[in-house]
Amino acid sequence: MSGLAITIYGVVAVTYMMLMYALEGRHPRFVLAFAAGCVLSSLYGFLSGAWPFGVVEALWAVVATRRYRSVSGGSRGLPPPPAT
Repeated sequence: MSGLAITIYGVVAVTYMMLMYALEGRHPRFVLAFAAGCVLSSLYGFLSGAWPFGVVEALWAVVATRRYRSVSGGSRGLPPPPAT
């Protein structure tokens, strides 16, 4: 993959991640979409040679996935907790 292609991919991935983060309050699915954006951004970090960024974004993906499970009721099918 060329340097320009990696840069374009990175811009798209990070933009998607930040947009999903901004929309998290609208529905729990956006929290899961944010987690996916973190995975995409992590891949960008590794592809670009910025492995610390890749590692941190991978950790954020895990945190966001756990948060999604808590706000969506997890695998038990419970309703999301009431908004405060």
